[in-house]
Amino acid sequence: MRVLVIKTSSLGDVIHTLPALTDAALALPDITFDWVVEEGFADIPAMHSHVDKVIPVAIRRWRGSLLKTLRAGEWNDFKAAVGGEHYSAVIDAQGLLKSAWLTRYARGPLFGYSNASAREPLASQFYHHKITVPRDQHAVERTRQLFAQSLGYDLPTKVGRSGIDTTLLPKPNVERPYLLFFHGTTWDTKHWPEFYWKELGKKVTESGYQVMLPWGNDIERQRAERISEVVGEDAIVMPRTGLREVAGWIAGAKGVVAVDTGLAHLSAAMDIPMVSLYGSTDPGLSGAYGKNQTHLYANYDCAPCMKRECNYTGLKVKNQLEIAQGEYVDPPCFSSIMPNAVFDALEQQIFGVQRDG
Repeated sequence: MRVLVIKTSSLGDVIHTLPALTDAALALPDITFDWVVEEGFADIPAMHSHVDKVIPVAIRRWRGSLLKTLRAGEWNDFKAAVGGEHYSAVIDAQGLLKSAWLTRYARGPLFGYSNASAREPLASQFYHHKITVPRDQHAVERTRQLFAQSLGYDLPTKVGRSGIDTTLLPKPNVERPYLLFFHGTTWDTKHWPEFYWKELGKKVTESGYQVMLPWGNDIERQRAERISEVVGEDAIVMPRTGLREVAGWIAGAKGVVAVDTGLAHLSAAMDIPMVSLYGSTDPGLSGAYGKNQTHLYANYDCAPCMKRECNYTGLKVKNQLEIAQGEYVDPPCFSSIMPNAVFDALEQQIFGVQRDG
């Protein structure tokens, strides 16, 4: 039984789809998956043992250079890759018009969210079989239900497992124990204040751990360098690496601290002890999903606002750390998540959790 999955982006959304494949593989041992995904995230589906073929797309890049894409033959290559197989089922796990459009080139019965469940209801018009899944639950559970109903098996009651085989990942050459700080994210309202990262980094290195600081663009690199400069030589700015190499670093970490970002979801999928920080977003709907996870969320009357930009106009009150720094926290909701609280939670995760094999 061969099934085509269409889940192109974002990184967190792609990772949230993995447990559904694990469920299906347990229920249907002969199942094999092909997966359509954005080229930048192609390493993620390949980490699952039941994914045979990863079919990359570049919708973001193609939009900016449509004529060049057509001349290069990339679009025809994609259509040939998707249409070259007759699938037992084609599942659009994204529920967007762009993902539904891609199903037109696949051969096999099409499954996707109904108009009551899809993020973009018009997408449901492309599917042969429309699956209704309640919206007010975590994205992982929604996807698990979509697959179970599409492929005809009973949904497991246990927590979903990603199916990532960490033994196949590259291992970093590091002798001392380390923690990863995932400080970079896309929305301004998801950023934990930089001077909080510096304070936390001091506490972590004083406890005998190194702090590894990855980055994905120049702004994040500069932030990592500033954090390292204040924390000291045990805070190391990592070289820029690909997703598979970052996954290897995650697998070897004693713990992770992260804002709401794709690499936090990857850490959770690998059951790495992690403290994740939420201001504007709701961990109940799309938070880090896995074992050994602690979610700290803002205790503020406007949170979670689910907005990319902060529109808070209420009274701001400084805490002691802000007073020492001479500045307010921005966004203000993160003033309710102090470095001491994060460190306390991190200690419990590192010393109080036994990892499953």
